[in-house]
Amino acid sequence: MNKASKRIAGRTARAVAEPAVCPLPRMQISTDFWASKTLAAAHDLDIFTHIADAGRATAESLARALRVALRPAEMLLTGCASLGLLERRGDRYANSAVADAFLVRGRPYYFDGGIEMLDRRLYPWWGNLTGAIHANRPTTWDPDRQGSLFEGEGPVMLAVFWEAMHSLSTFTARVLGEAVDLSSYRRLRDVGGGSAAYDVELYRRYPQLTATVYDLPFVEDIAARKIADAGLSGRIQTVAGDFFADASLPAGHDVILLSMILHDWREERCREILRKCYAALPGGGALIVSELLVNDEKTGPAPAALMSLHILIETEGRNYASPEYGGGCARPASSTRTRCGSTRRVRTGRSSHARPDAPRVRRSARSARSGAGHRAPGASADGTHAR
Repeated sequence: MNKASKRIAGRTARAVAEPAVCPLPRMQISTDFWASKTLAAAHDLDIFTHIADAGRATAESLARALRVALRPAEMLLTGCASLGLLERRGDRYANSAVADAFLVRGRPYYFDGGIEMLDRRLYPWWGNLTGAIHANRPTTWDPDRQGSLFEGEGPVMLAVFWEAMHSLSTFTARVLGEAVDLSSYRRLRDVGGGSAAYDVELYRRYPQLTATVYDLPFVEDIAARKIADAGLSGRIQTVAGDFFADASLPAGHDVILLSMILHDWREERCREILRKCYAALPGGGALIVSELLVNDEKTGPAPAALMSLHILIETEGRNYASPEYGGGCARPASSTRTRCGSTRRVRTGRSSHARPDAPRVRRSARSARSGAGHRAPGASADGTHAR
């Protein structure tokens, strides 16, 4: 081989040895926590409320207000601006629209509880995801010693959790109201209804509805308070219950909602919940199952797949694929709707008492909330799986 041929062969060998992909996207995955911790630090320092009160703020004025040095103040402001939480106008920073709506103390949809719960309670437990994979059981609480994830949680953390869920659920309930037509129904039973955010929003869209929230006793007081705040105590009631301990669900409703409930439980317990829902429905009634679904191929989408890993550290369930809900449920025709950047698959059907083991469902993908069983903050009593 002559010298020219050797040079060409050497270049070819080096080209073959070079990876065909760039490592930067993988690095982005590894550093995604930088963004969440930046938001958490800004929330802890309440910078969005400081800026809202001042209208706009310079790095110097904010450093003085927070009693921190200019260097870290400026770095934090730059980080928040890079994430779309702040906007730079001259030498001053102003809240972006999303920060003004969700991150300013006292705003109707202030998301204080969600950030605090994710950062202080759930972030540390994700540090032991490998342990949860080995254990194949929840790691945020001890199922051998505690009756539920709620047991042992202090009132402050529970209050934080419910405020977070209520804020998220308000918006997902609006999407559900668009995706599923409830105009022909009169009485809604919201099983595991949490703070009643769904019931309030669905009533506002379908004012012919009355609703009953069915959840654990300590959740009932939270729901009643939120219902009263919305001025809907005459339209929405609460009933304490436990969908596993109770022999049956209360009857008298023509539509039942299970939003972000079934993913907390293993398949046989899901079927138990579905059978009880079916038995409580009259002929012509409907069951709505709203969940974040993984795709049939089990390759994503990322929000559903990663939330499923979160469920691993919190409960016994997982995010299921649509066909997996077919065990014990008839599978009617489906349509796909996209709202707020995520896809929600909606399946519709009606019950007919001919097959007590096969309730038909209206199934949509996504929401957030609690559950009337032995559930936990951060699970579908929803934690990050909001309901």
